[in-house]
Amino acid sequence: MKTKRLGKGLSALIPDRDDVSVANGQENLSQIDVALIRPNPYQPRLKFDHAALEELKNSISEKGLIQPVTVRRVDEHYELIAGERRLRAVIEVGLNKIPAYIISVEKKEDMLEMALVENVQRESLNPIEQATAFQRLINECNLTQDEVARKISKDRSTITNTLRLLKLPDLIKASLEKGEISVGHARALVSVSDNTQQMQLWQKVVKQEISVRQLEKLIKNISDIKTSKHREKARKSPYMQKIEENLRDLFGTKVSVRSKHEGGTIEIEFYSPEDLTRLLEIFENLE
Repeated sequence: MKTKRLGKGLSALIPDRDDVSVANGQENLSQIDVALIRPNPYQPRLKFDHAALEELKNSISEKGLIQPVTVRRVDEHYELIAGERRLRAVIEVGLNKIPAYIISVEKKEDMLEMALVENVQRESLNPIEQATAFQRLINECNLTQDEVARKISKDRSTITNTLRLLKLPDLIKASLEKGEISVGHARALVSVSDNTQQMQLWQKVVKQEISVRQLEKLIKNISDIKTSKHREKARKSPYMQKIEENLRDLFGTKVSVRSKHEGGTIEIEFYSPEDLTRLLEIFENLE
């Protein structure tokens, strides 16, 4: 029997014809008692689609399980490596045995790598599950982003952009998992450094159902305004900044002093009719 090598993705999990024992010219797959199989402790999938599971159950009831699961032997039982959804479906259908490939995996790190790579390549993990799987491959299997990219046949930029989704607040990550927002929305939101603005923009996406393009335009406008204010502040001399501070203390509101080539403007903000009345009283007292 050939030795299995890790880092080959699905090829490490699905034996070639030469990798299984042959009896009477046919591949001999083991039929394992379902009760002897323990769940995969490294399962990256956090949620299972109920509708997809029902479809698989119906298919198994009519045609049987076409693709065997993959397990490793641990003492007197087996530990699942790949095929948790298939195992769940077989159990719910009521079958006592399941076809399985039994492969040798000794190290827990190898087990984790195989489970994560198989799920990322085969299963439709949601974006947060994908990002979590990538992060575990990096942290627990000591892989670099380049190595993760090679193992799952994706660009390095895809790995980097997916990992960035883990920086989002929990509410936004949950919204992405539920499908309330798209990956495009999430990637745009992760670029917003201000947490308050980030949450406000997310709420706007959910409530108003704005497109990714509209969201990106909003974020650009906010960025342009911030840049403009920063440049404006940087241009002001310490003398002008001190004047602004004194006027703010005097009027109890935001005051902007802008100098021009000759002269300039003083802008005093108010936020309600009552606030305006208060400012007018200050002006009268100054007179």
